[in-house]
Amino acid sequence: MPELDTQYIERMEDVLELYARPLCPAEPVVCFDERPVQLLEWVRPASSACSGREARQDYAYFRCGTANLFCAVAPKAGWHFVKATPNRKSEAFAEALRDIASQCPDAETIHLVLDNLSTHSCRALRELLDHVVVLNEAHARRLLREYQRYYNASRTHLSLGKDAPERRELQGSEHGAKVIELREVFGLHHRYERRAA
Repeated sequence: MPELDTQYIERMEDVLELYARPLCPAEPVVCFDERPVQLLEWVRPASSACSGREARQDYAYFRCGTANLFCAVAPKAGWHFVKATPNRKSEAFAEALRDIASQCPDAETIHLVLDNLSTHSCRALRELLDHVVVLNEAHARRLLREYQRYYNASRTHLSLGKDAPERRELQGSEHGAKVIELREVFGLHHRYERRAA
């Protein structure tokens, strides 16, 4: 178990807050994880039970490699799915995220609860958006709307003196103000603001 520092406790509280939210189809909470599995072939087939004899399974098997199972569960929405992939690389992770998005076509935001595996990163999401499969017109509009909002309101432009097209207020260095990170475009970009402590 990691050290119980402030960052760990804040993240744990964020997850518990997500779990406590009431069901909202526009913002589903989806728990996501994966596990490796061995692919086995039995040397002798199992025999089923019959009158006077129990079912029998031989212990000998051939090992036929490994695979990965991604599992997504939306406990309050009442659905889950499992996806088998040859591995758990970023490409497979991004493909599983596309499957989650297709399960939630009316969602504006999908809250994913993930562990800290290296493939669960912004890089993997960038690869997803670089090769995004647009599911339908509503999905395309949602992707474009989010990027357009980010591009005009937050992204800095050298030609505008490092400002955004929609001018932003300058934030002074208030005494005791805390700098917070705000994630944008599904966590691919970040901006920072000062907030009163």
